[in-house]
Amino acid sequence: MKHKENRMSTLSADSSPEDASNRSFWMPGNYQRTVKRTEDAFQACNDIVACFQERARVERQYAQQLSEWSNKWKPVVDSTPLYGSLLKAWQCFLSSADRLASLHASICRSLVSEDGDKVRTWQKDTFHKKLFGGFKESQDTETGFARAQKPWAKRLKKLDKARRAYHKVSRKEHIARERDAHAQGNPDISIDKQKKIQEEREIAQQEAEKVRSRYEKVLEEVNRYAPRYMEEMESIFDQSQEEERKRIVFLKQAFLSIHTHLDITNNESALAVYNELHNTLMAIDEQEDLRWWKNTHGPGMPTDWPHFQDWIPDKKNKKGKKDVEKKGTLEKSAMIGGVRVRALYDYVGQETDELSFKAGEEFLKVEDEDDQGWCRGMKDGGWEGLYPANYVEVV
Repeated sequence: MKHKENRMSTLSADSSPEDASNRSFWMPGNYQRTVKRTEDAFQACNDIVACFQERARVERQYAQQLSEWSNKWKPVVDSTPLYGSLLKAWQCFLSSADRLASLHASICRSLVSEDGDKVRTWQKDTFHKKLFGGFKESQDTETGFARAQKPWAKRLKKLDKARRAYHKVSRKEHIARERDAHAQGNPDISIDKQKKIQEEREIAQQEAEKVRSRYEKVLEEVNRYAPRYMEEMESIFDQSQEEERKRIVFLKQAFLSIHTHLDITNNESALAVYNELHNTLMAIDEQEDLRWWKNTHGPGMPTDWPHFQDWIPDKKNKKGKKDVEKKGTLEKSAMIGGVRVRALYDYVGQETDELSFKAGEEFLKVEDEDDQGWCRGMKDGGWEGLYPANYVEVV
């Protein structure tokens, strides 16, 4: 109790009477700020849900814009004059955008269906609306405060009445004292008048002492009741604080969940996207690209150099590598089992007897390179055809 008395006296010492009346929790009715926290918390939940639903729309719109951007530029990139690892790097930006679009779409869904629903469910379970408005929790708190404060308010009202009575009689005594001081020894005022003024001063002084005594008695009664009042008020306040603590803890967890969904810096999918993009960019190899260009469009291209061609009766004379194929058939025998090779570059056959393949694809070389730089290969499905020898390497 002594601790509470000291705390109350500190408040009185540090605050003006007006501040204590208008702001102090202990003054009648000022507990309403604490009661209103319940309604404020309910509204805060509505605002939080609305706020992050809007953020979810931002995520959804960003995902749509990423997809639209990627789809717009794919045909341009696919038909670009760039080639090799440089082309793959540019294409990786677009494929990364598609994957990031899916990620941001999932963030949108999480903010709405997970975080938003969680807050809504907690709000419904925590705040119980009354039929005619308000919440049961705030009404219980307000009822507790009002019950604890009612006797205190009565005592304060009685004390204020005693104070005002004392101040009134004190003013009256002060005036009587000044009149008496002015009358004493004044030749213009008769002796009888002076005595009468003196008697009025004495009566006013006695009345002031009597009213002062009554005021001090009421004040003593108020001070005796103060510890009990403070204990009851703090008991209700502590209950309100516990409810507020639970609200703060829940909303902290809700904010952390939202942060987890928004923080793509720790998202494994996002990290994988950017790591793959970085690796693709670092894999840009000017030497390999120049080698591919040389072999595809430069001096490294296979060509049908002029050579003597025998006349073969009753058969159509084929030029170029088809003659090479016939020559290879005459001069070379097929390999038994073949040799496993891997494509270094993409190749699209220009003739029906040519083999098409993608870089990295593996198949069998069934005939060695001829003098025109062509080999015969066979894919796993049994498809055979010619291909440039310098487009593959032995596995």
